[in-house]
Amino acid sequence: MLTFVLGTGRCGSTLIAELVARHPDVGFVSNVDDKLSRLNLKGRWNSALFARSDERDPSLRPFRDRRRALERGRLRVAPSEGWSVLERQVSGIFPQPTRDLTAADATPWLVGRIREFFDSRIEAQGKPMFMHHLTGWPRSGLLSAAYPEARYVNVIRDGRAVANSWLQMGWWDGYQGPERWYLGPLPEAYREEWEESGRSFVVLAGLGWKVLMDAIKEARAQAPAGHWLDVRLEDFMTDPRGQMEAVLDFLGLEWTPQYEAGFARHSFQASRGQAWRRDLNEAQVEQLERVIAKPLLEHGYELTEPRPDHRTR
Repeated sequence: MLTFVLGTGRCGSTLIAELVARHPDVGFVSNVDDKLSRLNLKGRWNSALFARSDERDPSLRPFRDRRRALERGRLRVAPSEGWSVLERQVSGIFPQPTRDLTAADATPWLVGRIREFFDSRIEAQGKPMFMHHLTGWPRSGLLSAAYPEARYVNVIRDGRAVANSWLQMGWWDGYQGPERWYLGPLPEAYREEWEESGRSFVVLAGLGWKVLMDAIKEARAQAPAGHWLDVRLEDFMTDPRGQMEAVLDFLGLEWTPQYEAGFARHSFQASRGQAWRRDLNEAQVEQLERVIAKPLLEHGYELTEPRPDHRTR
């Protein structure tokens, strides 16, 4: 079976993907496969090598944004989103499309390339399940056209934390404005909200999260019954074992002694995700909440100070 761990980016989906990949019955594309994309490696030894790797240091930034030439914990074999190898072996449509990828994009040629990519790795790794991690647009409409039986674990994180984290990432292209960022043009209503904010980049990051949450909502509605699971990062960090048991059950995987050994390599901090309270000032938080109040409330997040003028669109 093929499963995809999805998320908006900076939402904790990397942690969930790594925990799924700890299972001895799960194969995946690794960071080595991606960096050596020209070789089209199939990852035969990925699981065995990852089993010997410790958890990823959450303080590490993306490779190109690293602060030092050498960083402890950087050298490890681990699951990867595989953007380089997907672009080279499948299509340039995958890494940063200007909108979500749906069943309407599923040309026979593209579906064939997707199946060739994953089927060859599933065969080489010989695992009952193959997991792939994707952030940004969910892309599940296209993926389900290629693999109708695929399952999706979608990781949700407080939009204030996501927006705050995006603002600090070197890859975030929102500073160029929505005319040039990878998410494509803002819907007119969202564009008005950005203009009304004085073109605040904090607000724009929040609107970007809201755009992706809209796409995820539509993708969830289109997924076959029983093929989609939402996991809130905050719930996971409070009860990692219980939440991970639910994920494994959804995927039809058992919590074995071997999996327990891999799970034990990870540590969890319930306080993770509160940096936005420190990094954003009161006025910025108010502006941000004004534009993302509705999806925050829909997913069980409380506003700092509920006000009647918070928008619900």
